[in-house]
Amino acid sequence: MIFIDDMGYADIGPFGAKAYKTPNLDQMAAQGRTFTDFYVTQAVCSASRAGLMTGCYNVRVGIQGALGPNSKIGINPDEITMAELCKQKGYATACYGKWHLGDRQEFLPMQHGFDDYFGLPYSNDMWPYHPGVRHLSEEERIKRWPHLPLYDGNKVINPKVDGEAQEQLTTQYTEKAVSFIDENKARPFFLYLPHSMVHVPLYVSDKFKGKSGAGLFGDVVMEVDWSVGQVLDAIRRNKIEDNTLVIFTSDNGPWLSYGEHAGSAGPLREGKGTMWEGGCREPTIMWWPGHIPAGTVCSTPAMTIDIFPTVAKLIGADLPEHPIDGKDIWPLMVGEEGAKSPHEAYYFYYGSGLKAVRSGKWKLVFPHEYRTMAGREGGKDGLPAAYSQATTDLALFDLEKDPGETTNVLADHPQVVEQLEKLADGIRQKLGDSHRKIKGSENRPVGRI
Repeated sequence: MIFIDDMGYADIGPFGAKAYKTPNLDQMAAQGRTFTDFYVTQAVCSASRAGLMTGCYNVRVGIQGALGPNSKIGINPDEITMAELCKQKGYATACYGKWHLGDRQEFLPMQHGFDDYFGLPYSNDMWPYHPGVRHLSEEERIKRWPHLPLYDGNKVINPKVDGEAQEQLTTQYTEKAVSFIDENKARPFFLYLPHSMVHVPLYVSDKFKGKSGAGLFGDVVMEVDWSVGQVLDAIRRNKIEDNTLVIFTSDNGPWLSYGEHAGSAGPLREGKGTMWEGGCREPTIMWWPGHIPAGTVCSTPAMTIDIFPTVAKLIGADLPEHPIDGKDIWPLMVGEEGAKSPHEAYYFYYGSGLKAVRSGKWKLVFPHEYRTMAGREGGKDGLPAAYSQATTDLALFDLEKDPGETTNVLADHPQVVEQLEKLADGIRQKLGDSHRKIKGSENRPVGRI
């Protein structure tokens, strides 16, 4: 499971990137299946990862936003992670990269089903050089953002990660991943590779500095593409490609306020921090030679919550006794004739407020405020520009005809609106909706120290 940070919908070749090359992802798509309408639960770091790891909408498990250093909350030990699911069947498990589900030891990967861990406990900008505190003295900066630690297992091996160390992260994560594959080629394994890039601040090794011809962002994406190639090469070299599923996607869309250091959502509206399509629809490729049909495209909606139950089915593991929200999407993954979404709808929360619901081609957006660059350029040199606040009224979009969510067709389809409103009311009773001051009946507690 390769999970990129802040990658926009149009940031790789198979989804439209032209300014730089992504040959390994191009090949992965040519040999696998691209998913044009694949979503995360929320367009922000911790919330998105909670959905992927548990198969649940993140509001169900109590994790929202992006957890900061020394957070007093994290993933509840009663939740079952994808790693714990795989451990039922004797899988070796490893996480190399950014975790971001709590940084206290009880929340870290090795307490949640992973045999090995190497990486950052949260985002790489959560350090004393964060743009928001650059104007302060070092003493004041560290009060707000402590030094960034690098973990190996449960131990901090570098308590003060600096820029030079960040340049090596993509390489280090990749080398760990390749070694893990080599060491476990004769047994089942689950490898979770959540890269710190392309989240700002951008860093790249000497291997790719200046190589893209498209600035630092292009260099960083090229190094991520190299990493994908290294993982696929290791699988082929060990002759396990006929028994190994590889999924590539991102945790949310581009952080548009960072301008030249941010990616692109292409034809989609807005980016990270919103539940417009540019924030939560991610570039996704699935690869499994001999099982997933090569060079194919799936345009049926799917979401990260569905990976958990699909993996459970594939390996014969038992699902948790508590409710999960994902459903088996194996028929979509293999292009089964007549395969349809197993969901009546997907629900798009941001924070604890329900922002939208999608069923089939229709997306109903509920009135809410959201952040936007309003057509302005983002920042330069790693510094963000300011967002504006905007509001939307109730709106209906036909995403087949209008993926950019430009034309509100609410008045033309009253029966569709009525149907989607009923679906939304149902999920509000289960998971709540802060906009309507509704508390859900099925929310579970977050982990607390």
